[in-house]
Amino acid sequence: MNRSRLRTTGHGFGTAPVFLAAISTILGAILFLRFGYAVGHVGMFGAVLVILLGHLVTIPTGLAVAEIATNLKVEGGGEYYIVSRSFGATVGGAIGISLYLSQAISVAFYLIAFAEAFRPVFAVIESHTGFMPDPRMVSLPAAVILLAFIIRKGAGVGVGVLWVVAAILAVALGMFFLGRPTPGAPTEIPLFGHVADPDDFFKVFAIIFPAFTGMTAGVGLSGDLRNPRRSIPLGTLAATVVGMIVYLLICVKMSYSGSPEEMASDQFFMARVAVWGPIIPIGLAAATLSSAIGSILVAPRTLQALAVDRILPVSRWNRLLRKGKGDTNEPVTATLVTAAIVLVVIAAGNVNFVAQLISMFFMITYGALCLISFLEHFAGNPSYRPTFRTRWYFSALGAAAAFIIMFRMQPLYSALAVTAMVLIYIGLRRTRRDERDLAAMITGVLFQSLRRLQILIQKQTTRAEMANWRPSFVAITRHSLSRLATFDLLRWISHHYGFGTYIHFVEGELTVESHATSKEVLHRLIDQTQATGAGTYVDTIISPSFKTAVSQIVQLPGIAGMENNSILFEFNKRNPEDLDDIIESFRLAAFSRFNVCILRSSEHHFGYHRTIHVWLTAGDLRNANLMIILAYIIAGHPEWRKCEIKLFAAVQPELMREEIARLSALISTGRIPISLKNVQRVPLEAETTFDELVCRHSHAADLVITGLSLKKMRRDKGEFLQGFKTVQDILFVRAGQEILITRPEEAAAAVAEGFHTPMETIIKPADSPGAETGSDDEAPENRGDVSTK
Repeated sequence: MNRSRLRTTGHGFGTAPVFLAAISTILGAILFLRFGYAVGHVGMFGAVLVILLGHLVTIPTGLAVAEIATNLKVEGGGEYYIVSRSFGATVGGAIGISLYLSQAISVAFYLIAFAEAFRPVFAVIESHTGFMPDPRMVSLPAAVILLAFIIRKGAGVGVGVLWVVAAILAVALGMFFLGRPTPGAPTEIPLFGHVADPDDFFKVFAIIFPAFTGMTAGVGLSGDLRNPRRSIPLGTLAATVVGMIVYLLICVKMSYSGSPEEMASDQFFMARVAVWGPIIPIGLAAATLSSAIGSILVAPRTLQALAVDRILPVSRWNRLLRKGKGDTNEPVTATLVTAAIVLVVIAAGNVNFVAQLISMFFMITYGALCLISFLEHFAGNPSYRPTFRTRWYFSALGAAAAFIIMFRMQPLYSALAVTAMVLIYIGLRRTRRDERDLAAMITGVLFQSLRRLQILIQKQTTRAEMANWRPSFVAITRHSLSRLATFDLLRWISHHYGFGTYIHFVEGELTVESHATSKEVLHRLIDQTQATGAGTYVDTIISPSFKTAVSQIVQLPGIAGMENNSILFEFNKRNPEDLDDIIESFRLAAFSRFNVCILRSSEHHFGYHRTIHVWLTAGDLRNANLMIILAYIIAGHPEWRKCEIKLFAAVQPELMREEIARLSALISTGRIPISLKNVQRVPLEAETTFDELVCRHSHAADLVITGLSLKKMRRDKGEFLQGFKTVQDILFVRAGQEILITRPEEAAAAVAEGFHTPMETIIKPADSPGAETGSDDEAPENRGDVSTK
């Protein structure tokens, strides 16, 4: 398929035809037939509001079209071509079908209005013959003649007519402005004067709005323009601004030229004011004829462009409608289809009904155009480089105004129109999966939003608020495809309160083979993530050793916009072959001020998710808060919804009462749902080891959490991690940050309510009786990092 066929050589028009096609459509049927009705029913102030509200939609749309048109080489198909080549055929097709229908129905609307210009003649015929002709006796033959003329002569003759029409319009408007008020005109301008029992404002708006939609009439000539990237923005915006000024001036002129009743009851009120009355029906006939010509030039070209891109649901339709005639590629077949739609609408409708129908189609088209333009501004797509740029807030304003006004006019029809456009998009998306669509644009918007949010978060969190701490975990393992314990624990921790990054380690040098292996594993991890509904980000890393991989990971920026603050290692209880790597990497993570968690997994695999035991000693000053918060976070996952958390305090008997009170205060002020009855005292006697106490009380627990220190890891080379023989799954925690469960002021309130020890000493300091003291000599700061006994 050769998409460039639509462009060929065209007619080589300049900017003038774009302006003339737009302005002759804007100053057309509605101006001459229904604007007096509008002023009469909503008053001068209401009419001005209608004009401004209408241009609140059309000006942003015109700006969006002008911007998009300068982004690429514009060929035949007008607005559809511009949108589809900028945003993809799926987005363009959804908008293009609605656009085509609005253009085709517009032809019928202008020809119905053209027939209204003959009302004075009909009155004369009735007075002489007693027979009142039906307006369709004019509109239907006019449609046939016009369509035959366009098919035979093409766009060149149609554009030539625009110059004549523009001259007639200028004369008609000049004679209207020079005219005198009627005898019933008010002595002063009534800002709010209107007829008794007026029509609803939004009904009036729906009838008037099609007048303002003519600003894109010239865009459909894109395939016949010499320089469309210049002519479309210039001609479209100029016509929009000139049209708005003319409507405002006419609104003021009408308001002091006659009474609201005169304007509302006489659709040819302007003829009563003009210096020479017949010029108004002549101007109406010329304007509607030119608007019909403009629409009949545009609509078939839009349909032809849709067929070229295979947007229509039937392949045979696409083959027939994309064919053109001659060197200028005139869309003869598409014109015949448009003619059929035009004749059906003319036979079935009247001016007001068709005007409201057009408003609905144009509103959803313009709203979608502005919305797409708004999204593109934020997506930051490098291929979107228009030479004319507008502002994102204009597009946002246009989209919001279009959809709000549309639903105020006809809520039911609006809902049906939006649903139809969504269904068209979904249908196109299923058959064009490899093309750029709305998902790509939304991905770009999310990327830019997250990028800005990450920068903002970094600026605001140079020093993190530890009372509002949340986990940002990185888990690294080489056993992703054989052990699930690490993956499951990470998804539980990151389910709601934090973020998790799961990294599969591939040992070796970066080669073509290792890269292919890592990508294969990554795809399997993504499938695993989708199957479990895990809210974790998965990735792979290739590195010569586990230690070098960890050194890279602790320096990585956080994926979620916050810095990573915790790392998770794992080894198996029965096969601790990874322990040496973990011990070696433990120091790197600790020196980087990471919180370090080491999971010792087993075949038990967290049992029935019913019990979590947290073991604290007087040496767990820095670890305690992190251990309790992790227990709370894990218990908040739906798979642990029936879980019960038990807190064990293993201290010397003489300190037991004081220690239990402190732990109770921690739970109370920290608002953590651990029942006070589950805070259990376990005396640490001289003849009993901590290992024995944990095994005695927690051998049946689904998960045990206890503290760990860097000093102990250096001293016993991981022997402590391999203890607790009867315990199944156990999580060792070493806090690298000073995490708070509650703020100091809340702690003070708890003390005032009966807890006798300040919050800062909830857990005994490292130099207190019964605690094994020690310091992280190699850590950045020489602070006490105690171990459990």
